[in-house]
Amino acid sequence: MNRILACLVALPLVAVSLGLGAAPAHADDTTCHGTIGAVSLDGNVIVPEGALCRLIGTRVDGNVQVKSGAVLKAKGVRVGGSVQAENHERVVVKALNGGRSHVDGSIQLKQGDGGRIARTDVGSDIQLFTNVGLFVVESNHVDGNLQCKSNNPKPTGSNNVVQGNKEDQCRDL
Repeated sequence: MNRILACLVALPLVAVSLGLGAAPAHADDTTCHGTIGAVSLDGNVIVPEGALCRLIGTRVDGNVQVKSGAVLKAKGVRVGGSVQAENHERVVVKALNGGRSHVDGSIQLKQGDGGRIARTDVGSDIQLFTNVGLFVVESNHVDGNLQCKSNNPKPTGSNNVVQGNKEDQCRDL
């Protein structure tokens, strides 16, 4: 009996040590509530549902993911991946103190409210699809395409340098 009891107690410890227990945690992900300043973060930044996140001079090695009803205000950031939002309340990516923000991947914002993308270098595309708030897109350098479809109202702005195509609602920006 004691041998059976000892095995039952040890079994969960063996399962955890072999990685058979709970799903693996993503220790490199950072959940953002409030303000994160000029630090470097490994992994992704997640802005949870309904939260407000301010990134000021922050370096993010991964992606920035903005959840439903959340607000992201990123100023003077460097993002190694992409900025992605769906059903967001507001997303702002812009320069800080005369510098520029940098996003190595894409900025993809869909089915949310409005925001602003200004004085940001984007390594791939800016995509604004089916948003219902006003977006201002100005003075960006985009290595890919600037694509805007089915936004109401259509985005406004100017002085965007785009290596690919300016498409649909953004063709005149």
